[in-house]
Amino acid sequence: MKIYILMGHPLTESLNGFIADEYEHEAVLRGHEVRVQKLGQMQFDPVLREGYKSIQALEPDLIQAQENLKWCNHWVLIYPVWWGSVPALLKGFLDRTLHPGFAFQSRKKGIGWDKLLKGRTAEIIATSDAPSFWLRFAYLSSDFTTLRNATLRYCGFSPVRTRRIDRVKFKTEDLIRKDVDRILRRIPKA
Repeated sequence: MKIYILMGHPLTESLNGFIADEYEHEAVLRGHEVRVQKLGQMQFDPVLREGYKSIQALEPDLIQAQENLKWCNHWVLIYPVWWGSVPALLKGFLDRTLHPGFAFQSRKKGIGWDKLLKGRTAEIIATSDAPSFWLRFAYLSSDFTTLRNATLRYCGFSPVRTRRIDRVKFKTEDLIRKDVDRILRRIPKA
């Protein structure tokens, strides 16, 4: 499998960075090809300046991201839940990278759209200080719902699996390690 890991926390030295590094290491051990990008190390304007009225010229890191998306058959997104959603930098990345003509295309006649990244799977790994039950019932898992349905499936990714490591600020390193190990065990062998 060709796996593209996008670490969506602005800080490389974070729990999300640790998860990305561990995922990459385990996937390589299991025989997969892996490419990794970490948002905090990328240089790009996260603001979609004119909406989709015109496609903003992509910076080299976003061009590389699009190449990684075309190359991969499995996309792993790792991020912290902030304000019930993804970090602003990750949202900006998605707005700029998954634009019309690359990730989807509205049909000129009739209704609907073409899913230009069809044939790929995705996995969302989110961390949160809040308990999972709170995110599920108070916010309807808004981060997963939006990213899975309105972004990834809209562009053709299917299936899209979700994993959450919750109550992070209340857990010991050993408990977090167990959570990460549970995620890593789900990586199939090549």
